[in-house]
Amino acid sequence: MKIRIAERRDFEPWLPLWRGYQTFYKVDLGDEVTRRTWERFHDPAEPVHCAVAERPDGKLVGMVHYLFHRSCWMLNDSCYLQDLFAVPEVRGQGVGRALIEHVYAEAAKAKSTRVWWLTHETNLPAMQLYDRIAEKSGFVQYRKAIG
Repeated sequence: MKIRIAERRDFEPWLPLWRGYQTFYKVDLGDEVTRRTWERFHDPAEPVHCAVAERPDGKLVGMVHYLFHRSCWMLNDSCYLQDLFAVPEVRGQGVGRALIEHVYAEAAKAKSTRVWWLTHETNLPAMQLYDRIAEKSGFVQYRKAIG
């Protein structure tokens, strides 16, 4: 298994991963959001990144999206791991952990102070991994859609 930064040529094999992630969370973000998100990954001015998990046969079986942002609590940027997905047939085989460790390494290179993420309270299999490699903050998320 190889974890690497997504390249422009990866759009078609990345797309089923992105769609699978949306299906898991019961959302449909649409083509415009998908295209804009993909373009942001390849714009050096954007703080948004994508890495993929690639099998030796070249098939992409996982993806992670992460972004760097400022914090009023720290001098250095934080890294938000926004989206993480592995195809069902490779779950439990270390793909998710490898993708998270990739983000940890990228955050360290960028001198980020923290990597953080959210997951749904019903995502119990993922939380078993997260409980081993990170700590729960104790915070509860609130949000309101604007526009």
